[in-house]
Amino acid sequence: MSRIGNTPIKIPSGVTVNVAGEVVEVKGPKGQLQAPMFKGIEVKVTDGEVVVARKNDDDQTRAFHGLARNLIKNHVVGVTEGYKKTLKLVGTGYRVQAKGTGISMSLGLSHDVEFQPEAGVTVKTEGNDTIHIEGIDKQRVGQVAADIRKARPPERYKGKGIRYEDEVVRIKPGKTVA
Repeated sequence: MSRIGNTPIKIPSGVTVNVAGEVVEVKGPKGQLQAPMFKGIEVKVTDGEVVVARKNDDDQTRAFHGLARNLIKNHVVGVTEGYKKTLKLVGTGYRVQAKGTGISMSLGLSHDVEFQPEAGVTVKTEGNDTIHIEGIDKQRVGQVAADIRKARPPERYKGKGIRYEDEVVRIKPGKTVA
């Protein structure tokens, strides 16, 4: 019994959800997204709600039930509100600046790190130490944020690097503490 999978998704005004074969298409004011459906999962749109149900109780179908429901819910939220992640650069001399549609980061390396986001995701800078990543697809926004963070993840002894805005980096004590 999946509690997440059985919860209906309310469709806000201005959003349309179409089920065409094995694809669920969600259109809204910010754009359009498609979610492929898994075998054994059935999607019905009735009375302003989307209901996801299982056709059988196989282990694989039960595992995909909640996932399928949350993928559709994330698309509905994405086309109405969108998703946003914020990254902070922490460290002396660490800077970011906008360069065309992408960004250029100075991270204490011998060269500047250039980054171009994929289609559907916008990257903006605020000041010289904050990066805002916005888009309608939750997975793409998170992947772009992870790719930017990978250029210089926070290190454990001084905390320098690129971190998420709400991330807490635990600083390890050095050898002199003993």
